[in-house]
Amino acid sequence: MKHKLIETGIQLFDQNGFKSTSVQDIVQLLGVTKGTFYYYFDSKEELLKDIHLIYIEGLVQEQEEIIQNHKTTCTQKLYEIVRLLIRNIRTKRQSARIFTREMRHLSDKYINEIKEKRTEFRKNTQKLIEDAIQQSEFKQGLHPDIITMGILGITNWSYYWFNPDGEVSEEQVVEIFVNMILNGIYKNGSVYNN
Repeated sequence: MKHKLIETGIQLFDQNGFKSTSVQDIVQLLGVTKGTFYYYFDSKEELLKDIHLIYIEGLVQEQEEIIQNHKTTCTQKLYEIVRLLIRNIRTKRQSARIFTREMRHLSDKYINEIKEKRTEFRKNTQKLIEDAIQQSEFKQGLHPDIITMGILGITNWSYYWFNPDGEVSEEQVVEIFVNMILNGIYKNGSVYNN
């Protein structure tokens, strides 16, 4: 039942927003009582926290599996992380949107745990960029922290516009992003100088 409450919460929070969804809306859609809801959750906010944790913990776990594969290069690992984030648009789109859109509704009581996992994902990505620079896969002089935020920015924003059933495939978007990250878009490969 807890899983059904979480799935219903995901559906309604994505569809109507956290603020506009009541506990009554959730239990009514499931055909259960409020008592059932409060058996598993102390509040609607606790449900939101669990949705956030399930999403980010899943991402971190998959990311760590990618990073720990010693048979692949840093570049291949970066590709797989971008693929993971874009694939989630198809497989976990609602949770991803809730994660980026509804976090502001979590109090300090819950937000720190989410932020720790989010920071872990960012730091894992940054460490991968640093390793790639150290191993001379990527050029020297880069700012791994800024590169990391850029990568996460373009991939996370994709949840708002990318349609996995559209004319550009999931794999094509991954290739476009990774090519842009690794090679840039300027024809001669030069950096713009103002």
